[in-house]
Amino acid sequence: MLLALAGTWPAARAAEPSTGTGVEAGWILERLVRPAPSRTPFVELRQSRLLKTPLRLEGEYRRPADDVLVREVQVPYAETTTLRDGEAVIERAGRNPRRVSLDGAPELAGLRGSFEALLAGDRDVLEREFDLRAEGGRERWTLHLAPKDAALRQLGTLILKGRGSELRCIEAVPEAGAPQRTLLAGAAMDAHGLEAPEALAALCHAPAR
Repeated sequence: MLLALAGTWPAARAAEPSTGTGVEAGWILERLVRPAPSRTPFVELRQSRLLKTPLRLEGEYRRPADDVLVREVQVPYAETTTLRDGEAVIERAGRNPRRVSLDGAPELAGLRGSFEALLAGDRDVLEREFDLRAEGGRERWTLHLAPKDAALRQLGTLILKGRGSELRCIEAVPEAGAPQRTLLAGAAMDAHGLEAPEALAALCHAPAR
């Protein structure tokens, strides 16, 4: 559910020409601003010691309005999670909707606020919650968001990877355990037919074409 807050970037725009210099966090944030409505496909790989093989999820993220975020899983099961008015509503066919208040999980509420700031390009808000570090160039960049708050640090560091104005991959790197990767937009489309975790990880870390 956490990554649903970020998966609202549409398909790729053309990568901007490189200036031959390193990229700066502010440059990346300016290009990740996305007004509603927006939507993008995703492929997510979940790894856990409880799973014999990684679980691959496919679906779509939608942001129909500035204050509404939707994550629709389509494969291997159907599930829709909608974040609105301080709660998450989780719906599956044949079951009653399950409602989860973000008030009972202040770290999640804080993370949602941070991603709303990310979508709005509000660097001041982000720097209150995260240490930002940018790497790479405009054709291939990485933005690290390391939480300052102890509760958020338990959820892990977020690593955003993209090229030009396209966010292609998000990695959630916990303090312990394997990274959880979500491929977005063009990277999600490139993942069609790929099953091996190594192949999906390679897409996340692939250089600009």
